[in-house]
Amino acid sequence: MHNYLDFEKPISDLEGKIIELKKLASEDESIDTSDEVGRLEVRVREAMVDIYSKLNAWQKTQVARHPQRPHFVDYAKILFQEFTPLAGDRKFSEDAAIQAGLARFRGQPIAVIGQEKGSDTKSRLKHNFGSARPEGYRKAIRILEMADRFGLPLVTLVDTAGAYPGVGAEERGQAEAIARSTEMCLGVKVPIISVIIGEGGSGGAIAIATGNRVYMLEHSIYSVISPEGAASILWRDSTRAREAATNMKITAEDLKSLSIIDGIIPEPLGGAHRDPDSVIAATGDVIASALAELSPRSGEQLRNDRRQKFLAMGRNLA
Repeated sequence: MHNYLDFEKPISDLEGKIIELKKLASEDESIDTSDEVGRLEVRVREAMVDIYSKLNAWQKTQVARHPQRPHFVDYAKILFQEFTPLAGDRKFSEDAAIQAGLARFRGQPIAVIGQEKGSDTKSRLKHNFGSARPEGYRKAIRILEMADRFGLPLVTLVDTAGAYPGVGAEERGQAEAIARSTEMCLGVKVPIISVIIGEGGSGGAIAIATGNRVYMLEHSIYSVISPEGAASILWRDSTRAREAATNMKITAEDLKSLSIIDGIIPEPLGGAHRDPDSVIAATGDVIASALAELSPRSGEQLRNDRRQKFLAMGRNLA
C-alpha cells in the first residue's frame, strides 16, 4: 500500500477513486470503467506534475524521508555484483547502520560503503534507523584503508539523519571516529564517488561523503544538521523545522548552485519510491561515468583534487 505525504492529498484522492473503480469492475464484469479510469490516470499525472514541479525545501525533506524510498540494500542488490559485506571495526563491535564491503560494479572491482535505514520495524531497529555509532565509522575506515591498499575505487551511498547521539556513542569517541573517517576519505589515493540517496545529515554524512565527485538525487537533502535540530537550536522550537529547511539551503538545486555538489540525478515523477528501478539505474549510469572520468588519474592527483575541492568550498562560501 502506498504511503502518501500530506501535500499529496489531491493525488491520493484520485488514486483512491481509481482503485475503487478497478475493484468495481473486477467484481462485476458487465461494468466497464476503463474510460473513467483512463481519465483519472491523466488527472493523476497532471496533479503530480503540478505538485512536484514546485516542491519547497520542507516538502523535499519529506520526500527524502519517505518510508518506501529505496535504501542502500536496494541499490546494492541491483548495482553491485558479488557484494561481500565485511563486518566489525576490529576494535569494539559491528554496526549495522553502515554496510560496507567489496563488490564488482559492471565488472570492475570496487569497495562500497553505505548507510542503511531499514524498511520495517525490525530492520530499522537492527540498522538503528541509519544513525551510525563510532564502530560504524571505524568500520568505514577499515574499508577505506583496504581500498587504498589494493587500489580499489570507492562508491559511497549516503542516507542518514546524522550520527547516533547516544551517551555510549559519545563515550566511545563519536566525534573522533567521524573526524578520522573524513580524514581518511581526504587521504586515500583512489577515486571516491559519493551519492546522497536520501538524507545527508551532518558529520554522519560527510564522514563517508568526502569524495572526488558528490551527487544528489533530485529530492534528497544534504545539511549540517536536521531542520528540526536547527529549529531547536535557533528558536528553541522544533515545530519551525519548515522555516529552518528553507533558510538552510538543503536541496539539491541549492547545493549545486553553491558548488557543494557536482551534479543532480533526476528522480521519476512522484519521487524515487514510485519507480525505484529507474532511479537506481540512473544512479548507476552516473557512477559509471564518474569512474570512467577519474580512473585514468594518478593517486596523487586524485587526493590533491579532492582536498582542493573541499578547501575551495570554504573559500567560496566565506
